[in-house]
Amino acid sequence: MTSSAFDIAILGAGPVGRVLALMLARVAPDPARIALLAGNAPVPAAPAAAVPATDPRVLAMNHGSRVLLESLHAWPDRSADIRNIHVSQRGRLGRTLIQNTDFGVPQLGSVVAYSGLHAKLDERVAACGVTVLAGPPAQIGRQDADGVRVLQGEAELLCQVAVQSDGAGAADVRRDYGQHAVLTTAHATLPRRGWAWERFTAEGPLALLPHPQTPDAYSVVWCSAPGRAAELAALDNAAFSQALSAAFGDRLGRLSSQAPRHVFPLALSARRAQVHGRVAAIGNAAQTLHPVAGQGLNLGLRDAARLAQTLGGWLAHPGANPASALTEFARARHVDRALTAGLTDLMPRVFSTGLAPVEHACGLALLALDLASPLRAPLAQHLLQGFRA
Repeated sequence: MTSSAFDIAILGAGPVGRVLALMLARVAPDPARIALLAGNAPVPAAPAAAVPATDPRVLAMNHGSRVLLESLHAWPDRSADIRNIHVSQRGRLGRTLIQNTDFGVPQLGSVVAYSGLHAKLDERVAACGVTVLAGPPAQIGRQDADGVRVLQGEAELLCQVAVQSDGAGAADVRRDYGQHAVLTTAHATLPRRGWAWERFTAEGPLALLPHPQTPDAYSVVWCSAPGRAAELAALDNAAFSQALSAAFGDRLGRLSSQAPRHVFPLALSARRAQVHGRVAAIGNAAQTLHPVAGQGLNLGLRDAARLAQTLGGWLAHPGANPASALTEFARARHVDRALTAGLTDLMPRVFSTGLAPVEHACGLALLALDLASPLRAPLAQHLLQGFRA
């Protein structure tokens, strides 16, 4: 077994892990002493001819995440801006419209292709000087006074701090929503540039996001009961398009989908504590959220940014005990994690109770948010950039 020593080891090279590596490389005296442990098989970019039809993976990035990625020169070459977010409830009164002009920002957020973001981050990481180690999935071994031992196949790494960013979330807190998400791409006969839609139905939330590759295309995230999701995935294109148009309504004209459909189960999974000794968890390794409002990756990027900030001073003297820095990180992230997880946990459940009084109350809440900007502003501000401690 070979052995190497590093100041920090990041287990997992998805977007959150790569952003953490880039931010740490900026403040580290020797970036090579930061190890990014990636798998053997990087996520392939979809063939140009297949985008967007065969790759429905897109990411909704809020304004704060875009500012962060642009500061790292890691913003993808192609994106679709979101300047208006329309929230409504099928079959009930009430809706809310959130606009970028309310906050004086060029956009509330943007949609990027996963493959495009991955490629840009890969390019930036390759140039930043950190040590990238490909191999089998890494695991935390044991930790003691000397540091943390990380195992990657036959290799053992000794590091002072280990960061789990591999998506292997713990189940300290877990909720099965009884919903699966159908992901696909659809075209609209009356597209509206810069608009994103979140429509709550009796089955679950239905989101349409502007696709970064084609002006009249939308990325569809349709949440419903597992059996219903399987039925939707099995429909032919014409029948699925008809069902989608019926569920969404006619705000975009007719919706037509010729793309493959992918189905994923939905659950909340979270760690109560983000730090255990010298090991910190960020992104999906710390919490996996319901996709409503598209907050999962944005929350993970805030994890990475805060961890890089708190470890920056310690990196100047990595022989010191990192406990105080890690404790500060966990304290600073507590409120944002709780608010974001609570919001994304509540919305899909309260809007799909099937109880008319509850759903009417939700409609009145949407109407109140639309009519009173002081009520709407805190929610919109959180969606825009999260809670900043």
